[in-house]
Amino acid sequence: MSPDLSSPARAVDRSFADGQETVCRFTMEIRSINAHLEELRQFRANMLGITGPQWMILTALADLDRKDGAPVNVVSKLMHVDASFVTTQSKLLEKKGLLRRRSSTSDARVVQLSLTDKAYKHLTTVATKLEALNEFVFGEFGIPESLELVSKLAAVRHRLESACLKAALEF
Repeated sequence: MSPDLSSPARAVDRSFADGQETVCRFTMEIRSINAHLEELRQFRANMLGITGPQWMILTALADLDRKDGAPVNVVSKLMHVDASFVTTQSKLLEKKGLLRRRSSTSDARVVQLSLTDKAYKHLTTVATKLEALNEFVFGEFGIPESLELVSKLAAVRHRLESACLKAALEF
């Protein structure tokens, strides 16, 4: 026979279960959002005849929008991938005429990536479709709400990074 739990003990158990359920639901929502973002990324990439990850490289470079381009390691950090992946994919994008790769003038070991006019033209062509999609998805959020959501998600991401480091040390 199980012990009779007092009311406070049951409340703690219920609170723990509710917390676990919330974490599980949050995780499932994030996974679902990621799957949909991946699908949209693939649609966008298909418009240019490239892969989803290659699309991410182009948009990362467009977001960075530096006059002399951006180093491979900066793009890889922004995308949360290994620099060798960006190097390989950028070579394929260079063959398609969508980006330039050149050695940095200050350090020949560093490869700078920049978009070509062809890439800018393609991005401009799809910009109106992208704006319409973004408006459909995020239109109900105002700028303050969007910034708050992004800030909270960034905080969760940061805590998850710390949790991964902690788990790696403990296990």
